[in-house]
Amino acid sequence: MGNEAWNVAPRTPITAEDVAAATVRAIRQLDESFFRARFDRRTRREREFLFAMLAVGGSQQRSGEIAEKMGVKANAVSPLRATLIRKVMIFSPSYGDTAFAVPFFDSFLERQLANPLN
Repeated sequence: MGNEAWNVAPRTPITAEDVAAATVRAIRQLDESFFRARFDRRTRREREFLFAMLAVGGSQQRSGEIAEKMGVKANAVSPLRATLIRKVMIFSPSYGDTAFAVPFFDSFLERQLANPLN
């Protein structure tokens, strides 16, 4: 994002307005490339798991709560959870907890819900 601030700013010093504009550009670029590529390679079921994590909310989610959001038993999501850990989409910060491995990926998912055609 720092690089974008330099690209956006017409002159130095960089202003708060420049940083705001750079942030919008940087997020758009991440959405169109880094986040999009990671999201598009997930199966339908993996995406459901990720959206269920988002729906549970918070920085860490309990596997049982994710399963409940998906309408299944906790042991039914274990293989799916393990696959997403192996693919470095999520990680387990402590036993039974799940968190997104990619910073701001939850924000990307929120934007997908708000604008599903993207």
